[in-house]
Amino acid sequence: MLSRLRKFGARAALAGALALSASSAALAQGTLRIGMTASDIPLTTGQTDNGGEGMRFLGYTVYDGLINWDLSSAELASDLVPGLATSWTVDPSDKTKWTFKLRPGVKFHDGSDFNADAVVWNLDKLLKSDAPQYDPRQSAQGKTRIPAVATYRVVDPMTVEITTKAPDATLPYQIAWIMMSSPAQWEKLGKSWDAFAKQPSGTGPWKLTLFAPRERAEMVPFKEYWDKDRVPKLDKLVLIPLPEANARTAALRSGQVDWIEAPAPDAVESLKSAGFTIVTNAYPHNWTWHLSRVEGSPWNDIRVRKAANLAIDREGLKELLGGLAIPAKGFMPPGHQWFGHPTFDIKYDPEAAKKLLAEAGYSPAKPLKLKVAISASGSGQMQPLPMNEFIQQNLAEVGIQVDYEVVEWNTLINIWRAGAKADISRGVSAINYSYFIQDPFTGFIRHLQCNLAPPNGTNWGYYCDPAMDKLFDQVRNTFDKAEQTKVLQKIHEKYVDDALFVMITHDVNPRAMSPKVKGFVQAQNWFQDFSKITIATAAR
Repeated sequence: MLSRLRKFGARAALAGALALSASSAALAQGTLRIGMTASDIPLTTGQTDNGGEGMRFLGYTVYDGLINWDLSSAELASDLVPGLATSWTVDPSDKTKWTFKLRPGVKFHDGSDFNADAVVWNLDKLLKSDAPQYDPRQSAQGKTRIPAVATYRVVDPMTVEITTKAPDATLPYQIAWIMMSSPAQWEKLGKSWDAFAKQPSGTGPWKLTLFAPRERAEMVPFKEYWDKDRVPKLDKLVLIPLPEANARTAALRSGQVDWIEAPAPDAVESLKSAGFTIVTNAYPHNWTWHLSRVEGSPWNDIRVRKAANLAIDREGLKELLGGLAIPAKGFMPPGHQWFGHPTFDIKYDPEAAKKLLAEAGYSPAKPLKLKVAISASGSGQMQPLPMNEFIQQNLAEVGIQVDYEVVEWNTLINIWRAGAKADISRGVSAINYSYFIQDPFTGFIRHLQCNLAPPNGTNWGYYCDPAMDKLFDQVRNTFDKAEQTKVLQKIHEKYVDDALFVMITHDVNPRAMSPKVKGFVQAQNWFQDFSKITIATAAR
């Protein structure tokens, strides 16, 4: 099955590469061509699909949120910064009420004004199913990002009030996911999101000029962008879907692209020797198996969960990846401020794993049989096929026999959103999923809160523990950052000590690029700023 997916990925990559080659002669100077891991162009209407990669390339490029991420530093962890809102404050007497003051003078790409009515219109497109502009595709991507939101209203043309269902200190992190599309452009295009996808209008630093599904997207600078320091220096940004790692690497070597996401690990040294630049940095990422906790799941036994965590040779996996990984010691990376002091030591100890499995009634002679859904590529998924083959061998040695259900990345995202009980999940007891873990909500709460099981959220495995929910409530009600950190450490300790995921590794976000690419600063974030980049005019 893995070989079939490799052939599928290679065919898709070849089609993209051929389309790129046919038009490469016409590219202007100052054009940056990027080979993505996605197999298709992410959704262009505002709330993108294809996970973090979709937001990276067609979220924060064409659009802004009320709150953005600071992507200016490679040395400092990213934090929230004002975007289309200049400030946000919580009412000290009623901590469910938040006031957002909007940035004056901002224009959408079509020339229409950004204001409070546009904010409410965009929230309605995700949350209000009877609104004319409601879009099921965007709602599927955005609704679960803002579960705290109860109501919202226009206070005045430049002020919006958002009320949460209960006090929730994590609301700003949730709002940072929500992109603002132009109501006027949607009206102009016959109130059609399909038409809008081809001619989108946001407020971001880039304007989309070409949208060819499964082939390419092209963007040019929005010269009237409100943040003059982030008006792009390039003439054009081109995105090419190249889901297969070796095809991406070949496209970079041949000069068909200037930059690739996630180069093939075994090609890194030769790329360096050929003069290409390899850029890495720590970022808030983990690569896990998310476990089903529905009735009858083998993962309901903590001995099985701990055994799987002890069976994986993470240093060997790091070697397979050419050193481009940080072996997991928990759900958060080692040294993270939320790590705390868990008592379960995640390490490679196959003998201890065998002992735990024997207590649970399994052995290499009588293995536990599992089916796990994985993708062939995708945002943050690193190199999922060889990595999961390696893990499959590790687990077999201790008495866990794994069969894989291999799907396209967007299909795996749909499985994740639908939940372990859904037919689309095909009876798997785990999914291999990489997570954005940059804030309390995306890092912890959304995965395990009882009432965020599908369709209300992305607690895929239907885990429910009142003790964990109590900790989550403490996070939401703790508005002091230092005190909130103490609660988050307790949450992480419970994640690890209860072995709630199979915690495998953390990515270092490798990219390979031509030496012609100048000015890129790799932020410690899933998202990146392409505004400062230039292309040297001399040929390589």
